Amino acid sequence: MNDLFSSLIPLSLAVPAVGAALAAALGPRRGPAVRAVALAATLVTLALVLTVAVQFASLAPNPDAPARTFDPRLATAVSLLPLGNGPGVQFFVGVDGLSVWLALLTAVLMVPAVLVSWAAITERVNEFYAWLLLLQVGMIGVFFAFDIVLFYVFFELTLVPLFFLIGIWGGSNRRHAAQKFFIYTLTGSLVTLLGVLGVVLVCYYNSPEKELTFSIPRLVQSVQERLATGTAAELGYWRTVQVYVFLALMAGFAVKVPLVPLHTWLPLAHVEAPTAGSVLLAGVLLKIGTYGFLRLCVPLAPDAALSLGVPLVGTLAVIGVIYGAFCALAQSDIKKLVAYSSVSHLGICMLGMFALNEVGLAGSLVQMVNHGLSTGGLFLLVGMLYERYHTREMADYGGMAAKLKLLGVAMVFVCLSSAGLPGLNGFWGEVFSLMGIAKATAPGLTPAAMATLTALGATGVVLGAWYLMTMLRRVFFGPLKEPPHEGHGPVGDLNGRELAALAPIGILCVLLGVYPQPFFDVASRDLKVVAGIADDARERARMIEAGNAAAAERAALAAGEEKR
Repeated sequence: MNDLFSSLIPLSLAVPAVGAALAAALGPRRGPAVRAVALAATLVTLALVLTVAVQFASLAPNPDAPARTFDPRLATAVSLLPLGNGPGVQFFVGVDGLSVWLALLTAVLMVPAVLVSWAAITERVNEFYAWLLLLQVGMIGVFFAFDIVLFYVFFELTLVPLFFLIGIWGGSNRRHAAQKFFIYTLTGSLVTLLGVLGVVLVCYYNSPEKELTFSIPRLVQSVQERLATGTAAELGYWRTVQVYVFLALMAGFAVKVPLVPLHTWLPLAHVEAPTAGSVLLAGVLLKIGTYGFLRLCVPLAPDAALSLGVPLVGTLAVIGVIYGAFCALAQSDIKKLVAYSSVSHLGICMLGMFALNEVGLAGSLVQMVNHGLSTGGLFLLVGMLYERYHTREMADYGGMAAKLKLLGVAMVFVCLSSAGLPGLNGFWGEVFSLMGIAKATAPGLTPAAMATLTALGATGVVLGAWYLMTMLRRVFFGPLKEPPHEGHGPVGDLNGRELAALAPIGILCVLLGVYPQPFFDVASRDLKVVAGIADDARERARMIEAGNAAAAERAALAAGEEKR
């Protein structure tokens, strides 16, 4: 039975790929048929991924799986390039507790991305939907990939469709935005490739069997075995290697998140992208960066993640939380405000991840999903407002809730979700992330330092409510101030297609806010794997500190005896 459900995983990649080919083949003059093909492909993909997620949630963890590696309980592996003594490069796709919800988030957000483009995209319709569906292949593929080369291929694949979506169907400055996005992300990705190849080669040369593997679970297991059984000299070697691996992998993922100061491509890309591009960029593509940290950086370089990552990423995350919030507060363009809010919210996500304990990791993972829903919803609503008035300047609006009642209610709801109102989805990710960093320990960082990171990170919650409520007050409340809209037809409230696009996001925001326990239950086993790897790194750091202290004490005693 599991083989049947495992076969749905590659099928969920094949359906949007076939849909992209059909959309491209239909040509630009058959817009209604192209839209129908795109919607059908996304709905079928959603049904497939949802079926896989439900089946995965019903499975018990594998008791025979190693305690310090990942366990894709639904998986398909086909050899692509046998190399040496090992499986070589494989088409190894599957799901575990870290990826299942993010894959489902991608499938969910693709449906409103197609619906919101229904009337907005009128030129080269077939090309637009072909690139959109190809982008879905790359995004879902990243979360399904358990071969590190396959992961990297899907990671890079996401760059090309979004480049064209921004560069062809974006705003007036679209070409510059597309070029800046592509250069930033490609540069970081090339450095990440060095880290990918480095960890594979180091594991190969240090393997007694000279096993050449690209399997992520096997690489993680190999690293943990070497760290657990190595001599003092070997541990010193591995600690040095980990620093280079961590920094190389971090380069591409930090750009993708993005962490300050590598964030400057994001606001321009969001502002110039079509609404569907902004929804998927904020809702999914930024999570590929955070997911990369969780899937590769921490498990493959745990000592470096602890000694270097906690202070470095923690500091950059806190800067991003505060800087992104104040930048959002200063914006006059609603879309740019939402773009900077992503920098702030994902700072909290990274802060929880680099707590490197189960609470913080759980908060970080749920924050990835929650941010995708809330910020995706915000970009949908901003796009719907822009379609009606063709302006995003807050100064042009006022009291719009009186004119567009349903849109106003939806905007208030999504803003409260994004601000972390208890009872809605945004609350749990922020609380658990901050609880995790408050409880965290790391070499060289005192409890006072961790408390400072927690306090500074918590300001993002207050600042987030400030800029979101300010935007609501200026645009949707007060005296009615309607922008000129002559020539654009009559302005009406949300229609059935727009409500259908928003409905799944609203339902999930409530469900995850009221009853998040199933989410944590499904992710628990694999979160414990990452937390256990980090705990092993802490124990090694403690033993090294104890050994260094003992050596220093012996040296002091010897020096005292020489003086006597």
